[in-house]
Amino acid sequence: MKVLIIEDEDLAAGRLMQLLKEEIPEISISGPIDTVKNAVIHLSANRDYDLIFLDIQLADGKCFSIFEQVNIDIPIIFTTAYDEYAIKAFELNSIDYLLKPIQKERLKNSLEKYRNLKGVFEKQNILNEVTELFTSLKQQTKAVYQSRFLVNKGDSLLPISTSDIAYFYAEDKVVFLSTNENLRYIVNFSLEELEPRLDPQRFFRVNRQYIVSVDSIRKVHYYFNYKLKLELSPETLSDVVVSKTRTNDFRKWMNG
Repeated sequence: MKVLIIEDEDLAAGRLMQLLKEEIPEISISGPIDTVKNAVIHLSANRDYDLIFLDIQLADGKCFSIFEQVNIDIPIIFTTAYDEYAIKAFELNSIDYLLKPIQKERLKNSLEKYRNLKGVFEKQNILNEVTELFTSLKQQTKAVYQSRFLVNKGDSLLPISTSDIAYFYAEDKVVFLSTNENLRYIVNFSLEELEPRLDPQRFFRVNRQYIVSVDSIRKVHYYFNYKLKLELSPETLSDVVVSKTRTNDFRKWMNG
């Protein structure tokens, strides 16, 4: 069995590869590929796979744009940090998903579903399922963004409106939100889990550590190696640099 992994998180990719080898010792695994751009290049020249594991959020954007640039007739199992309400769309189609962090038993069930589908559907049918999935997923997730976060403050809970949040950042495996008034609170989500919850018109993930609000950006500086450095309000203790793979998308986002 030949498998391709398209995933931008090293830990998630490593865990998936380990679990796959435990489940299917003779498996052949290619990847991981971490960007839409590289996935398009690779799949344009390599189609000899039995199955693709595809993360929804890649380093340079959502995976959906891959299918706008290259036709894929290979069965897909999605890996995602989407909540149940958002990935309800997957249940409407004969394609499975894995919610991260991936669990061994869940992966085993997905592989079993793949084996069953392989004997029923021709490749074109699976491709049609993918097309329907994109349409359904976009409809399901359209304008469904979190408007507030409930955080701990001493022995009580405090609601923080997203309009009052300057940015989210990860520090020592803990994720914080920083308000416009420079107050910070721990949030019980990873940055990967936060991304689909936030309005992309207002928030942008600039690198692996920061998701910033457009209103928090005071100035953008040129940085070495074609990167950009952000001056945020409130100020941050360390430099906030837009990663090279996200610079073009960041420019487009800032231009509205």
